Amino acid sequence: MSKKKKIIILSCMIALLAVTAVFNFILTTERIDDSQSVNAGSANYFSQYRSERLSTRNEELLQLDAIIAAAEADSAEKAEALAMKIEITENTEREMLLENLIKAYGFEDAVVVIGLDSDSVNVIAKSQELTTDDAITIYTIISEEISISPENVKIIPIS
Repeated sequence: MSKKKKIIILSCMIALLAVTAVFNFILTTERIDDSQSVNAGSANYFSQYRSERLSTRNEELLQLDAIIAAAEADSAEKAEALAMKIEITENTEREMLLENLIKAYGFEDAVVVIGLDSDSVNVIAKSQELTTDDAITIYTIISEEISISPENVKIIPIS
């Protein structure tokens, strides 16, 4: 198979992965009725987000495994797929660590999302009222664990 065909196939697989993630999000998103309480909605948000994230990452890893298995031993596609797989795994571990540290500092729940293509970290924290001290605590936790500047960290409170 020519190098051009391999690049096209790899690009198509990545595009398919992105489309799958979007459809997964659209199809699994539950609509919350106005009669449901906000607290139940936010509790569901955290568990639903973690479930969707795990499902999407598992699909990504399966697709990368398929690329690795189909690629030739020393090909660039295999090396790129391996690098992506390692990056996804490392980001997953970092996100879980940061979420647990944020909860250990007294927040009821938190979701951390580390961008793959950018140096951004988004933190969604369950808090009735996010104070300046709370934001500083979250910034400190993140900056101690991963080297990132504060302007690349977004903190979003959900009550």
